[in-house]
Amino acid sequence: MTPSRVLVVGASAAGLATAEALRRKGYRGTLTLLGDEPHPPYDRPPLSKQVLAGSRTPDTTRLRTPEVLAALDAELLLGDPAVHLDPRTRTVRTASGRELGADAVVVATGLRARNLPGTDAEGVHVLRTLDDALALRSGLLAARRLVVVGEGVLGCEIAATARSMGLDVTLAGPRPGPMLAQFGPAVSELLAALHTANGVHLRLGHAVTGLTTAEGRVTGVRLDTDEVLPADVVAVAIGGDPATGWLADSGLRIENGLVCDARCRAAEGVYAVGDVASWHHELFDAPMRLENRTNATEQAVAVAANILGADLPYVPVPYFWTDQFDARIQAHGRLGPDAGVTVVEGDPETGRFVARYERDGRVTGVLGWSMPKQARLRRQEIGGPVPSLEPSAP
Repeated sequence: MTPSRVLVVGASAAGLATAEALRRKGYRGTLTLLGDEPHPPYDRPPLSKQVLAGSRTPDTTRLRTPEVLAALDAELLLGDPAVHLDPRTRTVRTASGRELGADAVVVATGLRARNLPGTDAEGVHVLRTLDDALALRSGLLAARRLVVVGEGVLGCEIAATARSMGLDVTLAGPRPGPMLAQFGPAVSELLAALHTANGVHLRLGHAVTGLTTAEGRVTGVRLDTDEVLPADVVAVAIGGDPATGWLADSGLRIENGLVCDARCRAAEGVYAVGDVASWHHELFDAPMRLENRTNATEQAVAVAANILGADLPYVPVPYFWTDQFDARIQAHGRLGPDAGVTVVEGDPETGRFVARYERDGRVTGVLGWSMPKQARLRRQEIGGPVPSLEPSAP
C-alpha cells in the first residue's frame, strides 16, 4: 500500500534525491525532509576541491534553487537533528523535541568525520560539512605548512588542493602509498609520483601517534618513529563513521551502518540510503556500504521505488571519481589491493590509461586515469570472465 506520509531523515544529497525520486514516480502524499545542518541541501564533492581552493562560493554548492525546492512540495526542517527512532510506530524525535510520525521513514544521515584523540587544539580540522570546509580554508589562508593525516581519497584531495594554493604540504598515513586500500599498489605508486612531482611531501607507512602543541595551538604531527612533522594547520582525513548514534536504542541492527536487506529495508517501513546504509548486494552476495556521491543518487531512486511497492533489489556497479592535480581518476566496480591489475588501454607514462582489475578469472573493476569515456565503455566487462587483451573498437 502506498504510504500517505514519508519522512526522510537527512537533508543532504541522498535524502534530497529520495524525495525527488518519490515525486517523479508520482507520490503525492506528505513529504518531510529533516536535516541536522542549518544549510539547504548542498553537494559535498566540491568541498575538498573548489570550495577549499576558493574557486567556488558556498552558495554554488546548493543542490537546488529555493524555487525548485519549493516546487518539491516538501516540508524542509533544518538544523534539528534526529535523536530517536521508534521503528514500530515509525516516529522520530528531534533534538528540539519534535515528534514526527510517518508511514515510511528513510534514514539518510550520512557520516560523522573521525578525529584523532585529544585534538582540541586550535588549527586542527576535519572536512565533512560546508562549515568544516570554510573553517579549513580560513586556516590555510593564514598558514604556511599543512600536514594532512590520512592517505585516502579525501586526504589526497586536500593535499592536492592545498598545494595548488601554494602551501607546503605533507601527507601522512599508516599505509605505504596514497589510496593503496582503494586502488592497490600499482596505481598507488603512480599517485605517489603525481603528488611528489607536484611538491607534496609523502611521509607514509607510519602511524600518527599524536600532535604537538604550544599555547593551545597545533605545531606538529608526531609519527610512531617519534619524528615530528611541523605544521601550522593539520587536516585530519581518517574516514568517517556512519551517523547511527541516534538509532542506538531503536532495536534496529547496527553494524558498519544501518543493516538492510537487498531492498535497502531495515524494518517494515524503515529504509536507509547513502553513506549510512549497509545492504545486501545480491550480485556480490555480500554486505556493502558505499561512501560516494553516485551511490547516494542511485540508491535513492531504488529506495523510492521500493517505498512505492516495486520490491526490487539494489545491485549497482560501484563507482566513484577523484580529481587530483591534472588527473581525473574514475573507478568502476570493486578494485582494492588484492586484485590483479592489467593496463588495457593507454599508457601510464602518458598520464592517460585504463586498467582492469580481476579476481579468480573474473573482471571485478575498471579504473580510468584521465580516460573517462574508455573506462565507462569497459564497465560492461565487470562481472564477466577476463577477456583477451585485444584492443577495443575506437
